[in-house]
Amino acid sequence: MATASNQSATDVLTKPVQPNDVPAATAVGGSVRVEIFDQVYNLRGSDADYILKLAEYVDGKMRAVSEQTATVDSVRLAVLAALNIADEYHLLKRQLEKPSPEARQRASKLASALDEVLQDTRRTG
Repeated sequence: MATASNQSATDVLTKPVQPNDVPAATAVGGSVRVEIFDQVYNLRGSDADYILKLAEYVDGKMRAVSEQTATVDSVRLAVLAALNIADEYHLLKRQLEKPSPEARQRASKLASALDEVLQDTRRTG
């Protein structure tokens, strides 16, 4: 479960804190308090809601991995979750880099139309 609060500054992590050190959903020195896999972290960034969403996503991935494996080592679970997230990222990136057949067909039609217009302009101009 992840919780967040208002914050300022930009980017990145600070050290983990103990769950009892900071009450849930409070700002601590301009940071956002989140909980990932039962560990509390104070994170800095420009958008508290976005940081909360990321923390919830990572927490969910770690919990999904922990349900599918016998390991209780949180570092190992974090690495496996990171590999799953990296796999998702690269699959999506590959999809975005490869144009769909519809996009290729439309681009071809537009290029043909442009060629026709340019040829007509050369003949008349």
